[in-house]
Amino acid sequence: MIEHYIRFQTEGEINYGLVDGSNVKVLDRPYWLGGRPTGENRDMREVRLLCPVEPSKIILVGLNYHTHVQHSQSAKEAPKNPVLFLKPPSALLPPGGDIVYPDGVDRVDYEAELALVIGKKGRAVPMENAAEHIFGYTCLNDVTARNIQKADGQWTRGKGFDTFCPIGPHVVRGVNASDLAVEAYLNGQRKQSGRTSGMIFSIPFLVNFISTVMTLIPGDVISTGTPEGIDPMQRGDTIEVRIEKIGSLINRIV
Repeated sequence: MIEHYIRFQTEGEINYGLVDGSNVKVLDRPYWLGGRPTGENRDMREVRLLCPVEPSKIILVGLNYHTHVQHSQSAKEAPKNPVLFLKPPSALLPPGGDIVYPDGVDRVDYEAELALVIGKKGRAVPMENAAEHIFGYTCLNDVTARNIQKADGQWTRGKGFDTFCPIGPHVVRGVNASDLAVEAYLNGQRKQSGRTSGMIFSIPFLVNFISTVMTLIPGDVISTGTPEGIDPMQRGDTIEVRIEKIGSLINRIV
């Protein structure tokens, strides 16, 4: 059964919920910590969606699609191991939020990605047990100040600005993520189109590999890389990350 979980605000109060059509079942605590329905309900049309998770860390994977490597200007071949980097939680941006184009930056790119949310603490998780540690999946936009990334030679500053990690709108549980369409639409025009089956390193491999480096705890986010087609955005643009069976994440650049 497919389930949709959200984090939301009504009248200044932040809650967690399970979406049931136009109804939201309020949970007694975060869903990634085992939240259960309280019996209260909210109208989906009356809630303001927030970032669906509150991670201790956001781990991202670079160059994880064969087509991205083939069209990359910097990568000559597929990496032998996953290329990992982090975004700070301060970069998180909710669905519908504004991506702020920083001063002194001459290119800001979108990168549509499938992200997973950890639901069970794990260290050195075997690949065959990876699914037990994944709560669900969501959309993520790995926004990047490309000129800073290239100038620095590493990725923290260019990808770590406030608002550079849009995520959501829901976390979806019960979906097989091995072959999903991942797309980006800039002002309604499709720019990226790939499938998760085109990843170089599979999701179970990533969970195993990353957890040998750092302990994964519930609420942590792993973003699995982007397919080819990344391009710059301009102030006033609207960017949508659309993932099959997961949802649509829309943000504006200001």
